[in-house]
Amino acid sequence: MFDVGVDDFDEQVLQASRHVPVLVDFWAAWCAPCLVLAPVLEGVVEGHHGGLRLAKVEVDADENMRLAGQYQVRGFPTVILFSEGRERARFSGARPAGWIEDWLDQEAGDVLAGLED
Repeated sequence: MFDVGVDDFDEQVLQASRHVPVLVDFWAAWCAPCLVLAPVLEGVVEGHHGGLRLAKVEVDADENMRLAGQYQVRGFPTVILFSEGRERARFSGARPAGWIEDWLDQEAGDVLAGLED
């Protein structure tokens, strides 16, 4: 898990996602569902043993709010999956780990399976 912002988003997310899928969590400290989702996402990513990365964008910083606007994030938390340098899928709201795993299988199972081979 790592923090990312406007200045390093391209390198840390878009370019990195050409090698390993990257989940980007757009969150805010005042957002209760964001605080609930954070440890769930961390657990899911850890369960993929390096085959999936987690980037956190704290939207309260002005420059990061522009980044959220660029990706048309309308509510928090919003999680966007990047693969091959582009957005592949997204969801909003706090979700349990099982739901997130099913979502990943549906949206990126082919990419994640390819990394495990």
